[in-house]
Amino acid sequence: MALDIRPLCAADEADWRRLWTAYLEFYQSTVPEEVYQNTFARLIDSEKENQHALLALLDGKPVGLVHYIYHPHNWRQEDVCYLQDLYADPDVRGQGIGRALIEAVYKAADENGTPSVYWMTQDFNHTARKLYDRIATLTPFIKYQR
Repeated sequence: MALDIRPLCAADEADWRRLWTAYLEFYQSTVPEEVYQNTFARLIDSEKENQHALLALLDGKPVGLVHYIYHPHNWRQEDVCYLQDLYADPDVRGQGIGRALIEAVYKAADENGTPSVYWMTQDFNHTARKLYDRIATLTPFIKYQR
């Protein structure tokens, strides 16, 4: 099977929406229609240099996505990269889709001069954490939110 990772484009809206909806459902979340529209518009806008999205295509079929954001960090000269959303269709998990998407973000971040890439996941996401433990370092930070 041929795996291709490429940037999101305007023609991908339906596939992106399907994948992102499934991601949100996994985390028992929803967003209003306006957020779908605004997020997609930002992700495909070439003038929005900080927000990005990649699609994973397996034999030409979109099966995964990743969103990542560059932002300043007070402890570094260079920006850092926040990998915000990562999703692979359940029927293709275990085939390297998630790893390929993360490695594509690593590559993009390196090329952008932002070598620090970080993300969060929920503690119960055991399947994904097996991958994360192999390709990243678990930190001791705990997230608080207002």
